[in-house]
Amino acid sequence: MTGTVGTAHDLAATGVSVTLDGTPIVRDVRLSVPDGGWLSIIGPNGAGKSTLLRAIAGLVPYAGTVRVGDVGVRELAPRGRARLIAYAPQIPQMPPDMTVFDYVLLGRTPYIPYFGGERRSDRRVASSVLERLDLAGLAVRRLGSLSGGERQRVVLARALAQEAAVLLLDEPTSALDLGHQQQVLELVDDLRASDGLTVVTTLHDLNLAGQYADEVLLLSGGRAVAHGPAADVLTEPAIAAHYGAEVRVSTDEAGAVQIHLVRRRGR
Repeated sequence: MTGTVGTAHDLAATGVSVTLDGTPIVRDVRLSVPDGGWLSIIGPNGAGKSTLLRAIAGLVPYAGTVRVGDVGVRELAPRGRARLIAYAPQIPQMPPDMTVFDYVLLGRTPYIPYFGGERRSDRRVASSVLERLDLAGLAVRRLGSLSGGERQRVVLARALAQEAAVLLLDEPTSALDLGHQQQVLELVDDLRASDGLTVVTTLHDLNLAGQYADEVLLLSGGRAVAHGPAADVLTEPAIAAHYGAEVRVSTDEAGAVQIHLVRRRGR
């Protein structure tokens, strides 16, 4: 799907810090994702997950460096950055009167010449993405008429239409039912396998993070406090310390981490 197959698209961030309105939000974060890998950023509310993702996308000012392969993200013009990195926000701006198809077609903007119009190939990409996300039947619907889950899938479709090598997804499953959660995450997993996408997601659901991501990065207070395979990061002491939750952690037959809340009866 991406137009950059054959080029290394490992993602690396070093010393990334973000200060907004005088308040430090992200503090000296280092992370790395290999070409075709999947990193899930987790952490309690207010940990800085979304801000870190926006910094990686080049959407907020930051200190430190972010590189994709041998390219510094800060060095790229917006169109060049959009060809390399696609970002799907958790709460996007969606014009209510725009159709689903036209909104997804906006993902092709980095490839459309200035003062030009979309080509047949651009419309074909948009149609293909809608099919893959089970959204073809909504193509002529207005964005304002969609449910929260439908809107979330449409935002993902627009990001996929960019055909970028790096995909950043901010809480891609938060408004989805179980079936569509599985559909979206399986599609992302298929795309990274078939097209070599490098994926970074933020996820509240620790079980989903542990099941789908190769590695997880735990943020707390804007700092990276753990980074590695889910089994090494999603431990009972770590979850208690940073989430204030009592849990039991186990693994399923495939070796995926399973986290179970422990009910505090009579306390």
